[in-house]
Amino acid sequence: MTVISEPTTADLVRQIEALKQEVADLRDRTPQDKAAIIVFSGDLDKLLASLVLATGAASAGLETTMFFTFWGLSSLKKKGAPALSGKSLKEKMFAMMTPSSTESMGVSKMNFFGIGASMLRTMMKEKNVSSVEEMMELARELGVKMIACTMSMDVMGVERAQLHDGVELGGVAAFMAEAANARVSLFL
Repeated sequence: MTVISEPTTADLVRQIEALKQEVADLRDRTPQDKAAIIVFSGDLDKLLASLVLATGAASAGLETTMFFTFWGLSSLKKKGAPALSGKSLKEKMFAMMTPSSTESMGVSKMNFFGIGASMLRTMMKEKNVSSVEEMMELARELGVKMIACTMSMDVMGVERAQLHDGVELGGVAAFMAEAANARVSLFL
């Protein structure tokens, strides 16, 4: 016959501490009310979609972060910011080939030398849809965190002075810290 002994107080304390640790571990892995969006494209229509999703997420109460990398960095450039001074030849060429701000972005399909972007902007205005620039401002007002990828900035020759105020700088680790516990993660 097996005798079952009552647990001691020390045993119970150990079990409670182990349960507390398990709960803490679960909390660390539980998605939070966050949204993390990677903006890779420098196309007007894709930026528009990113901003609609970001402002919608922020309006729904999600702490929202947008991570702008490679072509998406054009979304953060200030209109008229100096783009060529102090750059290498390749960086100057990149600066001339990429949009200087949201206002010079084309659309991903049927751009036809800028006519597609112009038509899209006109149709948005006719339908009382906010412009990309207005949506960027709304995103800032809603507290959407915007991070410019420092590695992409280095590769593409984009300098901090070219970016809008309030944009944070960070690498992939900064984005991963935001996305690790996000309820929603998107790549556009």
